[in-house]
Amino acid sequence: MPIIGFLDSGSPPAFADRVAAFHRGLGETGYVEGRDVLVEYRWAEGHYDRLPALAADLVRRKVAVIVAGGGPSALAAKTGSMTIPIVFSTAADPVEIGLVASMSRPGGNVTGIRNLNVEAWPKRVELLHEAVPTAIIMAELANPANPNAGAISRERQAAVHSLGLEFHVLYASTEREVEGAFASLRQLRAGGLVIDPDPFFNARSELLGDLALRHAVPAIYQYPEFVAAGGLMSYGGSITDNYRLVGIYTGRILKGEKPADLPVQQASKVQLIINLKTAKALGISLPLTLIALATEVIE
Repeated sequence: MPIIGFLDSGSPPAFADRVAAFHRGLGETGYVEGRDVLVEYRWAEGHYDRLPALAADLVRRKVAVIVAGGGPSALAAKTGSMTIPIVFSTAADPVEIGLVASMSRPGGNVTGIRNLNVEAWPKRVELLHEAVPTAIIMAELANPANPNAGAISRERQAAVHSLGLEFHVLYASTEREVEGAFASLRQLRAGGLVIDPDPFFNARSELLGDLALRHAVPAIYQYPEFVAAGGLMSYGGSITDNYRLVGIYTGRILKGEKPADLPVQQASKVQLIINLKTAKALGISLPLTLIALATEVIE
């Protein structure tokens, strides 16, 4: 029975929906875990420096395919093996970071799905500005350990300049640093917070949502879990749909197709989710035009 190695920089509880989506995609190609294939999971728990050793462990296990969640995981897997097929889901440009030769012709042993979360960053700033138009000072929460932070920062600069905002970048890679960053928002007089996509933050949606409410700051993030935990808004690609597509590619490779022949797919589905209960708690009256754009509204 073939073994799939599942490598991710996150943690199991925060990624349960993505794992389920991956299995749905795998099932669409006829593979069911435990019946047709085995899956070995390796989680870095937000510690990027653990990825090379975890990838090396999967290579030693001689897995048939490595599924890599995120650019750092995919790069670690590619460094570990130039022969084992690798299927990724990443926000970073896979050509720019060296995963594939091109989107249409990946070449080598790597292919996958690219989501829209880096490209969606300017739209998050725009949506937050629409929600709180009086806020001319905003902040960004970023993880300095994330290799994608540079690309996100370039997108940020263009968006901020076009809206005429004063922007401050706050860095955090531990829970204590996250709490400290939120505490500094009042001193900065920041009227809004944009949280960068990052596996460390993904695993702490409840903490981020709670801190946003406690410090009374309108905040927007990539994933719906943040809104469910009390955040004001989320905007980004459907990450579960991405993982379903990763599952389909994995199944096709198990059937004999080569990663080099499978073009990197560009995800196109995005969703805006708004928490009106949080808006009320923050004393914000959201424009009806903004609410009308929402994919889902939590009341």
